[in-house]
Amino acid sequence: MTAFLTNGPEDATTWLLLAPGAGAPMTSGWMGRMSELLAEAGLHVVRFDFAYMTARQTSGSRRPPPKAERLISEYEAAVADITAKRKGGQLLIGGKSLGGRVASLAAQGLYDAGHIAGLVCLGYPFHPPDKPDQLRTQHLLALSCPTLIVQGTRDPFSGRDEVPGFGLPSAISVYWATDGDHDLAPRRASGATLDSNLTAAANEIAGFAKRLAQAR
Repeated sequence: MTAFLTNGPEDATTWLLLAPGAGAPMTSGWMGRMSELLAEAGLHVVRFDFAYMTARQTSGSRRPPPKAERLISEYEAAVADITAKRKGGQLLIGGKSLGGRVASLAAQGLYDAGHIAGLVCLGYPFHPPDKPDQLRTQHLLALSCPTLIVQGTRDPFSGRDEVPGFGLPSAISVYWATDGDHDLAPRRASGATLDSNLTAAANEIAGFAKRLAQAR
């Protein structure tokens, strides 16, 4: 069984399953604050780590994560565990960076099977920094699963100057975090703060979840 951390009311209309990025666990400060804000916005948030991250924390190993495709089965197992616990409402899946990418690879099959209502990606890694030719968008172009991508306008993994040119389908909407980097953190001169960007992102996700619930 997958080990989970939770925030928010279990009787919430929407449960959101989140996996962290490649270099930080579900207990990171960023994941914790994002989960708190989402819970305050009315969602029940469930976090989990992939096995490689759990191994890092128990053994001290710094081995790089497996390829995203090799983590799909772990994400699907987490969805199955959550589905067994959840009573009513809708389930969204997603994550930060790598976590969101893995969720996006699993999303269409889970959506077609009726297991999830949508996908949320926080800082999607469209390509490695400084390698715009190595796009990770092929599967996104075929998505019909309702999807919200929260992206910093100056994210080095693709910002506002690049993403509109990728030809993403209408099922995918993008919310832009003001002057945000890959963690949605802005520069001081922008007038925004990390917490204001995270709060705005949480409210946008809550609105996305509400629209999906109303459409069911």
